[in-house]
Amino acid sequence: MKSLLRSLNPWVWVGAVAVAVLACGFSAAVGLGMRHRATLAPTIVPQVVLIPLPTATLRPILQTAAAPTETAVPVLEDGIAVGMYVQITGTDGEGLRLRSGPGVGQPPLFLGMDAEVFEVRDGPRSADGYTWWYLTAPYDEKRSGWAAANYLTVVAQQP
Repeated sequence: MKSLLRSLNPWVWVGAVAVAVLACGFSAAVGLGMRHRATLAPTIVPQVVLIPLPTATLRPILQTAAAPTETAVPVLEDGIAVGMYVQITGTDGEGLRLRSGPGVGQPPLFLGMDAEVFEVRDGPRSADGYTWWYLTAPYDEKRSGWAAANYLTVVAQQP
């Protein structure tokens, strides 16, 4: 063994000692860095704020009793009449086409969705086997058109 140690070049000894010092220094630096990092408190605390989605809320619409007039307002068996508010129902989520005139051949203007409320402004008109009413959205006068009564329900109103 002594002959093996004597036969090694001095530069091999210097290189071995240098590698050992570097390895110890590297492991010490990593160990100190990890210990230091573990003791630091986080400076930024993430916060999550949940904002609920808006929901549609229908306000009750009160109507005052109108003075009797000489012309009677037509009311059909479905209970719809001019001046009432109706709601689209029964389209199974597909919506109801409000058209430029009474009849299925008239071009559609827009699509009204289930539970959407409209004011009845004109009607009734009969065309293509349906009874048609002219509806206007109370929040947007541009959303107006003719709709078939089969998909309309009178909105319950309080006296």
